[in-house]
Amino acid sequence: MSQNRKYTLDNTDKETLTKWYQLMTLGRQLDEKAPNYLKQALGWSYHAPYAGHDGIQLAIGQVFNRETDFLFPYYRDMLTAISAGLTAEEIILNGISKAADPASGGRHMSNHFAKPEWNIQNVSSATGNHTLHAAGVARSIKIYNQPGVAISSQGESSTSEGYVFEAINGASKEKLPVVFVFQDNQYGISVPQRDQSANRRAAENYRGIANLRIMYCDGKNVFDSMNAMDAAKAHAIQHSEPVIVHANCVRILSHSNSDKHELYRDENERHCVRMSDPLTRFRIQLVHSKKFTEEELNNLDKEAKKIISAAHKVALISPDPDPSTILDFVSPVPYISTKYPEGLHDGTKGEKLKLIQALNQTLKDEFRLNPDTYMFGQDMANKEKGGIFNVSKGLQQEFGEGRIFNAPIAEDYILGTANGMTRFNDQIRVVVEGAEFADYFWPAMEQLVDSSHDYWRSNGKFSPNVIVRLASGGYIGGGLYHSQNIEATLTTFPGLRVVYPAYADDAAGLLRTAMRSKGLTLFLEPKALYNDPLSEAMVPDDFEVPFGKARIRREGKDLSVFTYGNTLPMCVNAANKIQEETGKEIEVVDLRSLLPLDEEAILKSVEKTSRALVVHEDKVFAGFGGEVVSLITEKAFKWLDAPVKRVGSTFTPVGFSKILEKAILPNVEKITLAMKEILEF
Repeated sequence: MSQNRKYTLDNTDKETLTKWYQLMTLGRQLDEKAPNYLKQALGWSYHAPYAGHDGIQLAIGQVFNRETDFLFPYYRDMLTAISAGLTAEEIILNGISKAADPASGGRHMSNHFAKPEWNIQNVSSATGNHTLHAAGVARSIKIYNQPGVAISSQGESSTSEGYVFEAINGASKEKLPVVFVFQDNQYGISVPQRDQSANRRAAENYRGIANLRIMYCDGKNVFDSMNAMDAAKAHAIQHSEPVIVHANCVRILSHSNSDKHELYRDENERHCVRMSDPLTRFRIQLVHSKKFTEEELNNLDKEAKKIISAAHKVALISPDPDPSTILDFVSPVPYISTKYPEGLHDGTKGEKLKLIQALNQTLKDEFRLNPDTYMFGQDMANKEKGGIFNVSKGLQQEFGEGRIFNAPIAEDYILGTANGMTRFNDQIRVVVEGAEFADYFWPAMEQLVDSSHDYWRSNGKFSPNVIVRLASGGYIGGGLYHSQNIEATLTTFPGLRVVYPAYADDAAGLLRTAMRSKGLTLFLEPKALYNDPLSEAMVPDDFEVPFGKARIRREGKDLSVFTYGNTLPMCVNAANKIQEETGKEIEVVDLRSLLPLDEEAILKSVEKTSRALVVHEDKVFAGFGGEVVSLITEKAFKWLDAPVKRVGSTFTPVGFSKILEKAILPNVEKITLAMKEILEF
């Protein structure tokens, strides 16, 4: 498309008009055929008809350049996908969830069209959340000086979501080349626009934001839509700033095949939207212009019908997804260490470091190694300050503001745009301080859940290569929102890796492995140990710790203690006391990697000692230790000589008062008592 002309019926050549009509009639016939697959029990159990959005969807696909742009369509964007290049066969394969579906191989919901190898992105069903991913990849487009844009498409009602505001606010602050398309049909399922916001037009909710252009068009009109999208893309590239294109559309049919719009739209309204049909109007324009005859257009309709018929036959006999593949692409294969395959060393080489020093040094080493590494977050790149705990101190000075920078205090934006950045190329690694304290990470949980199944959902075509660093745990007198543990929640999501080191060497080794691996890693840092001499250890150069490998921190034969994080030094201390008092030898196993978990090491230790204690800082009830206990009782019961016991915090929040904190959190005394009880059983 030209960025210097205005499209009108008169100045658009017949070849172009023919192409547009072919795409529109093909799309509409597929749109109307989709419900029949469900009626015949062939699939397409979710279909959101796009009829009434034809002009803007055709335009989005036509301005999209798969070589330079990134497209994030939403579930109603069937014609957008077709206009961008997807075939009728690929649309049907997606609709009936076949293994050859280019979006997900049947793993994701129907009507979620994608082709990641063409930069047509696989997005989730969470409405509007892909605006953050679009802003993130636009950041990479800008960093790498690629002459393209990110295009995010959505309905107007999803703009009520907070993360949509975060995306637009952040994109305007960073001046990112991203086009946000609002396809406004005035309904969010059955909820009318007047119940969404005070402004009738959703784009007006963003009026007043600097570095943001807002454009309006008639999304039912092909030429108006083409001109708007053409101008929006040109502006985003030339001025490197975001553009909102607000397209006025109508929704001719129900929201989806599970909705019945007759329940909330009267016959007069339904009649009016049918009379506004963009395809019918475009056809009338073409005939009245004398550029086409009715017969020519009828022939194009017949051609499209033949294409769909042929595609239907191929799709029906295409293989279904293989159930044996469900475990494929849960998480990418991580970086494999050949130098330290077990994540162990003899403790004689390297430099003795505190935990905070090991983290800081490893970050710098890996940033020097991979120039495609970036880090951003809250309060962590301002002059001499490197985060609230100074873990990232000195990084911006060495690597510059282009690689180390602050983010708005908007956790969704931080994680969502990190996800988007890594879509630009596979070499990019993004380290984020997801929140200053792990307790504040909850606003980003929707993005975390979505990111956790990106790799599986895309059938292995995309994984967010992101490391989320979170300062975790208590013992600092922080109270609520500064002392909680969240690993029990994090470890419930397939696709994540969750690690929790306690000593400087493991912190360095696990961080290095995370930064060299593809996939999403939650790196939990026990902040109470940052500068504690208890966390000091010899750290060899280029030390690496594999995921899923526990480490015996103290050998023993009478009791196995499984722990991690802040309670690890406590357990070692308690075990030393027990041996001094009773001569009993207690084995302390540092899990250090919670997801994946080293089941083999756990079972081997229990077989050796016949007794087990699980200790962690988090609450006992529903804490991560319950999984360890379950594993032991299920697979090591025959070796047990005593019940498995747990030590953790009480089922309460963590109090601010030092007196209350001490009563709530585990300590050496509580751990020692539990050890004695098991040994005496």
